[in-house]
Amino acid sequence: MSTLPDRTLSRAARVADDGHIVRLTIPAKAEYITLCRLALTGLARVTTLGEELLADLKLALTEAASNSVRHAYPGGAGVVEIAYELHSDRLAIEVSDEGEGFVHDQGSGDEFEDLTEGGLGIAIIRAIADEFEISPGAAGRGSRLRFVKVLT
Repeated sequence: MSTLPDRTLSRAARVADDGHIVRLTIPAKAEYITLCRLALTGLARVTTLGEELLADLKLALTEAASNSVRHAYPGGAGVVEIAYELHSDRLAIEVSDEGEGFVHDQGSGDEFEDLTEGGLGIAIIRAIADEFEISPGAAGRGSRLRFVKVLT
């Protein structure tokens, strides 16, 4: 019997046999967001991502990681975890933290109306991604943002 949390089991179950997961844990500091982007660039070399798609995915990843860096840990100490799930037909990226978390209305997707500067990141990610999901992190702490881009 497995002792993994349900969230881990469900995520693992979504990884197809052809998929690979790369995990990166960074300090929740803005200067480390570049590492997230570099890891994505490295993954682009093992699949067929065009330059424009790679640039869009880097933007979405930067917005997701920046949200965790800016909002998760008001005291300044903490980490952000990034998981890249690479499949033959899609790339999923999950950014999570164990900070304060936040509530986001996943409504109709019409966030471009009435946006403030601070709310633009989620709208950008939703516009780029084919799938988008945001929820509390493990054990109800922090936040988890996951987006998927179909590659075919």
